[in-house]
Amino acid sequence: MNSYFKDDSHFRKSLECPPCFNVACVAVAISPKQEVALRNSSDPNKTTLLFTRSEWSVFIKGVKNGEFDLS
Repeated sequence: MNSYFKDDSHFRKSLECPPCFNVACVAVAISPKQEVALRNSSDPNKTTLLFTRSEWSVFIKGVKNGEFDLS
């Protein structure tokens, strides 16, 4: 894995994620080489998933189009 992602300061959480109680939220980081990393913010020692920028763009497009809505 890219060593860039070992530093927690590179990961960002949604503003909707409560800052207290160590609630599990998605954390995302993008490296200078445009690699995208995704992990559980409450457990940074878990597996970090890596995506290319194009894979991430397709995922975000699906989210915006409601493809993952549970309702």
